[in-house]
Amino acid sequence: MLCSRATFLWILLLLAEACYAQQPVARGLDLSAQAVSGPDLPARFLGRMQRKLTGLDDQLTKQTQKYLERMARREAKLQKKLYKVDSAGAKSLFAGSAQQYAALSQKLATDTGILHLHLSGEYQAYTDSLQGMLQYLKANPGSLNTAELQHSLQQLQALQAKLQDADQAKAYIKQRQQQLSQYIQQHANLAGLLGKDYQAWNQEAYYYGQQVRAYKEMLNDPDKWEKQALAILGKVPAFQSFMQQNSQLAGLFNLPGGNASAPQALAGLQTRDQVGGLISQQVAAAGSAGIPSIQGNIQAAQSKFNSYKDKLLQAGGGNSNQDAPDFRPNGQKTKTFWRRVEYGANFQTTKNNYFPTTTDFGLSAGYRLTDRSTLSVGASYKLSWGSDIQHIAIRSSGVGVRVMNLDVKIKGGFSATAGYEYNYATPFKGVQQLRQWSRWSKSGFVGVAKTVSMKSRVFKKTRVAVLWDFLSYQQVPRTQAVLMRLGYAF
Repeated sequence: MLCSRATFLWILLLLAEACYAQQPVARGLDLSAQAVSGPDLPARFLGRMQRKLTGLDDQLTKQTQKYLERMARREAKLQKKLYKVDSAGAKSLFAGSAQQYAALSQKLATDTGILHLHLSGEYQAYTDSLQGMLQYLKANPGSLNTAELQHSLQQLQALQAKLQDADQAKAYIKQRQQQLSQYIQQHANLAGLLGKDYQAWNQEAYYYGQQVRAYKEMLNDPDKWEKQALAILGKVPAFQSFMQQNSQLAGLFNLPGGNASAPQALAGLQTRDQVGGLISQQVAAAGSAGIPSIQGNIQAAQSKFNSYKDKLLQAGGGNSNQDAPDFRPNGQKTKTFWRRVEYGANFQTTKNNYFPTTTDFGLSAGYRLTDRSTLSVGASYKLSWGSDIQHIAIRSSGVGVRVMNLDVKIKGGFSATAGYEYNYATPFKGVQQLRQWSRWSKSGFVGVAKTVSMKSRVFKKTRVAVLWDFLSYQQVPRTQAVLMRLGYAF
C-alpha cells in the first residue's frame, strides 16, 4: 500500500514537471548580450501584444455585458409569466437576480486587475510565461521602454482579472441554471408555460460559456512575433531561474530550482528524491519481481489518476464548464467576424471537342453561418484560349459576378450547393462596355460538392463541385448546362 501511494505521488510530480517542460521554454531576455536589440523586435513584440490584449479586453467586456443583459431580460420575461400563476414562487425564484446580473457586468467593466496580485483559476501556460516575462523585464528593462513594459503588464493583469470575473459570471449562471431547471422539474404543469423561454435562456448560458472559452484560447495563441520573442527569452538561464521561483506553476508544484528545499515548501509532502529512494528500496526488496510489481503499481496509479480526472470533469472542473447542451449548438456563434470568414479560389473550364476554349478564374469570400453552412460571394475572370489546338489565341473574354452561393454540408465531406451569378461573356476593352447590362447573362446553379482537407500551409481544403445551370436553356446561344468547378480554400 505504501509503494502504491508513493508511486501515485511520484507520477503526479512527473506529470507536473512534464507540464512545465511543455511550456514555451522562453522565459527571459539576456539584455546584456543584446538578446532583444535585434531589428525592431522589442517594438513589434510589445506593440502587437498591446493591441492583442486591448482587443481581447474590449471584446470580452462588450460580449459579456451583452450576454448578461440578454439573460437578465429573459429572466424578467420568465418572471412575468410565472407571476401570473405563482406570484410567491416568482418572487422567491427571481429575487435579486437582476441586481446580480448588473453587479457582475459592472465589476467586469471596471476591474483593472490591481487587486489581482497573482494568476489564479484555470492554468494557462502561455499567460503564465507572458506575465513572468513582463515582470522580469520590468525589473531588468535594458534598452526596452519601461513605460511600455509597465503598460503591457497592466493590460495583461486587467485582462486576466476580467477573465476571472467572467468565470464568476459563469458560476452564477450555472447556479441560476440549476435553480430554474429544478423549479421547472418540480412544477411539471408549468413546463409548457416556461419551457420555450427557459430553453432560450439556456442557449444564451451555453454560448456565453463557449464565448469565454474562445477568448481564453485566443489569449493563449501566440503569433509569430510572440513566439520569436519567447524563443529568444528561452536561452537565458537567469530568467529560467526567475520563472522557477515566480511562475504560477512553480507556486502550485514547487518545481525544482525554486524554493523546493525550503521547509515550508515541503509541508508534509515527500520530495521526488525521497519518493524515488523509497521506490528503489521497494524494488530491491522485491528481488526479480520488483520491476513487474512497480510497473503494475504505476499502471494502477495512472488508472486512478484518470478516474479522478473524469470525476472532476463531470463535477464541472477543467474545461467542462457546463453540461452537454440539449440542443444542437452553432460552433460559429461565439467566433469573431473575421474568424468566420473563409477565402477561396476556383476555376472552371468550358470545352469544345476536348479542347479547353475558355477558363473562368474566380475568387470568393465566404461567411460561415453555422458549422454546416457557408454563404459566399465572389467574382471571376474569363480567359479564352482559342477555338482548337491549331488556332490558339489567348485573350480576355469576359467577367462574372457571383452574387450568392450557399453551401450546406451533408455527410462525409459531401455538401449541397446552390448559387446565382451574372456573367459578361463577351470580350471587352474597357469598363464602359461592362455597363451595358443587356449583355449580362444570368446563371442559376445547383449541385453537389466534395471537400477534402489538405496539409498545405497555403491551402486548407480542395473542393470539387459538379453544377447544373438550370438557366442555361434560356440563353441565346445556349451555354453549357453542366459544369465542373475545382476550388481551393485558404
